[in-house]
Amino acid sequence: MSLYQRPNLDPDRPAIICCALSGVVADRRQCPAIPYTPEEYASEARRAYEAGASMVHIHARTPDGTPSFEVEDYRNIREAILAEVPIVINFSTGAMGVSVEKRLDYIRALKPAVGALNMGTMNYAKYSERRKSFVFDFVFSNPISEIIAFIKGFQEVGTRPEMECFDAGHVGTLAPLIDMGLLTPPYEVSLIMGVTGGIPGTVECLVSQVALLPPGTEWQLVSLSLDQWRLLAAAAAMGGNVRVGLEDNFYLAPGQMARSNGDLVAKAARMITDQGRRVATADECRARLGLVHP
Repeated sequence: MSLYQRPNLDPDRPAIICCALSGVVADRRQCPAIPYTPEEYASEARRAYEAGASMVHIHARTPDGTPSFEVEDYRNIREAILAEVPIVINFSTGAMGVSVEKRLDYIRALKPAVGALNMGTMNYAKYSERRKSFVFDFVFSNPISEIIAFIKGFQEVGTRPEMECFDAGHVGTLAPLIDMGLLTPPYEVSLIMGVTGGIPGTVECLVSQVALLPPGTEWQLVSLSLDQWRLLAAAAAMGGNVRVGLEDNFYLAPGQMARSNGDLVAKAARMITDQGRRVATADECRARLGLVHP
């Protein structure tokens, strides 16, 4: 690491690429490549892995595409993926109207390497400039008591928490949890940018978010829509890791929809290597994050 680089800003580290395969909001009417069945998840994971991803972030669905929080759907998807490629498994726990215990059921039963959890309550909305109105608008509730319950549940089974931070206040929540001994390094943090109600998706905001992170943080950029590529370039230059995938963005360029998650990972990998960085392997990802499970 350069003498002039802070611990969270090392441009010489290989970049970990995570691929968010499907999300829960969009469906095949918006993008035909979104996977529904375990076999489709496995094929998309293989395309992502072959293009350079070392981790996949999973929201489960039933085979008809309905979002699911059932253990069996998560199990079927995980087993199909691991039969195809040796990639790191990351389960989402984000939801509205689903109890903490139900969301912990599949973590406890299946013990993924990583479990993602949201780090604060926020307005969560989508605004249409064309319509001059909100497409949707709701409060995404994630009180600290629930965050602590998730972290403790993860600790029971050796799952590494990935803290998803949508704003500066969410990053600030890390400090007391570290002081309580609930979080231990390396801290895995996702800086999610561009959600209406959260921090704007600008390079200036990215720099300010990274400056707040504690030493010992492995951070990744998560950004939405085509803004993703501009911010990904900045994050790669700053030594960050990145997430791409059909949960976050369908497009490689204006009017050019990705044919698969692999297309999005391949573009991210090119952007990283064009800057002189290397893309991390799955084994390097496991070692860097101190992961116990596949």
